[in-house]
Amino acid sequence: MLSFLFAVISVMSRDGTNTACFSHCCRNVAIVAVSRGRNTAFFFDTGQKRRGRGGKAGGQGSRPQLFEDTSTMPPQPTAPPYNMNYGGAQYGPGFETTAYPSQQQFMGQQFFNDPMASMAMQYGTSLADQGREYVHKNIEKYVATSKLKYYFAVDTAYVGKKLGLLFFPYTHADWSIHYNQEEPVAPRYEINAPDLYIPVMAFVTYILVAGVVMGTQERFTPEQLGIQASTALVWVVIELLATMLSLYLLNLNTELKYTDIIAYAGYKFVGMIFSLLCGLAFHGTGYYVALLWFGASLTFFLVRTLRQQVLPYAAASDGYAHGTKRSLYLILSVSLLQPVLMWWLTSHIMFGKKL
Repeated sequence: MLSFLFAVISVMSRDGTNTACFSHCCRNVAIVAVSRGRNTAFFFDTGQKRRGRGGKAGGQGSRPQLFEDTSTMPPQPTAPPYNMNYGGAQYGPGFETTAYPSQQQFMGQQFFNDPMASMAMQYGTSLADQGREYVHKNIEKYVATSKLKYYFAVDTAYVGKKLGLLFFPYTHADWSIHYNQEEPVAPRYEINAPDLYIPVMAFVTYILVAGVVMGTQERFTPEQLGIQASTALVWVVIELLATMLSLYLLNLNTELKYTDIIAYAGYKFVGMIFSLLCGLAFHGTGYYVALLWFGASLTFFLVRTLRQQVLPYAAASDGYAHGTKRSLYLILSVSLLQPVLMWWLTSHIMFGKKL
């Protein structure tokens, strides 16, 4: 198009024909081309001035330009270096929407690049590692993980047989615990061995059954579950401390460990569950019958079991063993205490007043 216009202008200039007309029509010809994102205007003027009647020039001068000459203007500023595309809307023509990290990510990078922050994080990590190692060492000193695994080495057959032994211990003959290379046989292979699986499961079940019983009496509150759990746990701890202190004061040689005492003290939760369920079904009569039955069974079970565990080996110079009566008193005290605690921890649940 541009070449064509230049050709027409040159031909008509040579011929001299209709030069005035062409000058009138194309006095100001503007051709706007877009090159490299900038507007460049080319203006062509024939140099002829329109003259009015009487030989004077029409107007004060040449006619005003139709387009502004931007060839000598400075370039317009480009888009800012940040993203102006908020919510998918682009502000202004030609704005670039390059994706940059958010302000939070930038602040996070500044935090991690800060040497003081890096030193604080390393110091905190080292302190956490030291504390974890210290706790692990102290726990292993008093409660070895391998020893705890022994008390949970049970299976379904063992649990069924042990529950049957707790309810009906009168026909059981062999109460000794077998050993394998000076180590007691795992509970799954030895029914007389103490375990912690049944006491722990019975403790949790006792809390739930107590909540059900109180719910049927319309006096259940969430706080009651915490009260029952903490009370039962405190009595187990008191029982453990009293037994260990008695063994020390009576100077009795025994094979009992504190985990064994916790296991034997935790078997009463099975009878507490049984008593509450019978009381829920048959009211007060069922509760007392179940409590008396399991209390007598548990007492017989503990007497026969603890006799194999509490061994008075202190021999006098005359060759006779001493401490038999003291050990017997301790065994009877521990065994007879279990039914009393069963009644103490369940009677207020069974016969509590409604709110």
